[in-house]
Amino acid sequence: MCGIVGMVGKDLTIRKLVDALKKLEYRGYDSAGVAVNSRDGLRVMKAVGMISSLEKLLGDDLDSNVIQGIAHTRWATHGGPSDFNAHPHTDCTGKIAVVHNGIIENYDVLRLDLEKKGHIFKSVTDTETIAHLIEEHYSGDIISAVRHALLDLEGAYAIGVVHQDHPDVIVAARKGSPLVVGSTGESGFLASDVTPLLKYIRDVYFVDDGEFVVIRPEGISISRMDGTSVRKPSTKITWSEDSAEKSGYEHFMLKEIFEEPQTLRNALMGRIRGGVPNFNEIEHLREEIEKARSLTILACGTSFHAGLVFQRFLQDYTEIRAEVEVASEFRYRRLQEGFSDLVVAISQSGETADTLEGIRKAKKLGTKIISLTNVVGSTISRESDAVIYINAGPEIGVAATKTYVAQLAVLLLLGAAIADIAGRSGFDIPKIVNELEGMPTVFENTLPTADEQCKRLAAEHSDYKHFMYIGRGYSYASALEGALKLKEISYIHASGYQAGELKHGPIALLDKDFPVFAIVPEDELKSKMISNIMETRARDAKVLALCSENDKEVAKSVNSRIEVPRVLDPIYPLVMSPYLQLFAYYIAVKKGLDPDKPRNLAKSVTVE
Repeated sequence: MCGIVGMVGKDLTIRKLVDALKKLEYRGYDSAGVAVNSRDGLRVMKAVGMISSLEKLLGDDLDSNVIQGIAHTRWATHGGPSDFNAHPHTDCTGKIAVVHNGIIENYDVLRLDLEKKGHIFKSVTDTETIAHLIEEHYSGDIISAVRHALLDLEGAYAIGVVHQDHPDVIVAARKGSPLVVGSTGESGFLASDVTPLLKYIRDVYFVDDGEFVVIRPEGISISRMDGTSVRKPSTKITWSEDSAEKSGYEHFMLKEIFEEPQTLRNALMGRIRGGVPNFNEIEHLREEIEKARSLTILACGTSFHAGLVFQRFLQDYTEIRAEVEVASEFRYRRLQEGFSDLVVAISQSGETADTLEGIRKAKKLGTKIISLTNVVGSTISRESDAVIYINAGPEIGVAATKTYVAQLAVLLLLGAAIADIAGRSGFDIPKIVNELEGMPTVFENTLPTADEQCKRLAAEHSDYKHFMYIGRGYSYASALEGALKLKEISYIHASGYQAGELKHGPIALLDKDFPVFAIVPEDELKSKMISNIMETRARDAKVLALCSENDKEVAKSVNSRIEVPRVLDPIYPLVMSPYLQLFAYYIAVKKGLDPDKPRNLAKSVTVE
């Protein structure tokens, strides 16, 4: 999730632009850059690394006066971090500069066409295509050129465009990525969110999907892509600059949970076409997938729980023998060549030390590696035979929330793709793919209610020192993940078990002071789960259930419950995720803890 800033008008310096960009550092990034227009023409300066690297590059120029400028913090999607790939990107003339947040799905087709017409590219990014496309349409009117260029784009974007010969205007547009604009009457502004703008303005306009914006010092003009004028009221922002970085949320963790609908859109974008899974990333491994009879999944922590869901899916819908391994143990196993036909490695950061060593071990034995990660250019992505990015954007909270949701969605879709390639998909696969496609809307509709339910029940359970999470089938992974979230951020001892294992030991722990969190959706194992719940109730344990909506049978068997939408069995771990996260979050808050920075934990585990 990149950061965009733009300014045009009175008393503007490069420092103001860079200082505003710093307000977007919380979003995460790997490079930064500016494009500024002055009497000397358009200048573009960019650097890999922190904004401090950009400041060092700019030196005394920081206090130079300019009349127009755009700035950007990049979080790589197409092409690794480098000076060439950093934004802003320019056209062949060097007069047009573009900053972009999002993904252009058809950039490769557009780039090929533009290269045939003589355009010369300097980066491997999708964004540079936009600059050259605008150049292709430009004939003296930058506003018209941008409007026409946007008609050729497929995917998601928030863009800001400047032209050396039009120093009084910034052109912007949105489709799928956030954008905020405003004007003081003497200066005009745009940004990815309100944080960089609060020093200058409090009345802003939130740009909606499909809207086109012309920003001038004296005011803002908003229209639709077809030129139809849009009139909308401004919004007065009352947040402090500090809280605005969290978009008004108390913590990044809560903000990131509420970003999950958009996270799902980003994760699935371009990967379902005509109701069929579409993974171009694995096409060159089609023959290996068709022949595969065994597959090993490597992961740690939350990623391991996502891997459990993937394993179950493959077992249910393919003839592939799937195993999931904790990477820290796998790397020390004695293995022989041919131990597995394929390895799927899952790592949010792409730098997880144990997972990295696991794939290196597998590669030495001749096994093809498919990796799932959130970070472009990470070591695991570079050392894999194929890499699938989950496109969740930066996650500031240490405990995984939106990245887990993105992993689950992509893995379920990948499982459907593997079943299709291997020729073993059943009649359920199209229904699962169709339901996955609708998940962003389901999350949007249910998150407000989930927030209310979890906040209330967390307040009732925050004083317990222990918790036991139980589940069966697909819900076992949810039990493990729910217990992990509670441990990570509230420091309550929590264990996750397969419910059928209770009578083999863990049930000895239960009493009135040791509650049970039961994951019991409307699936083929529900009756078995209710029997396990009754066993815990017989030991005086309070039971809180996460169940399907309007399930009267579960309601009669438990002390309290949280209801989730009814979905197909493999999708329950996905739809239940925000409920487990919110319950843990509100318990941590009730205990006065900071859920964003749990003690002893790091976001990326790069040591053994």
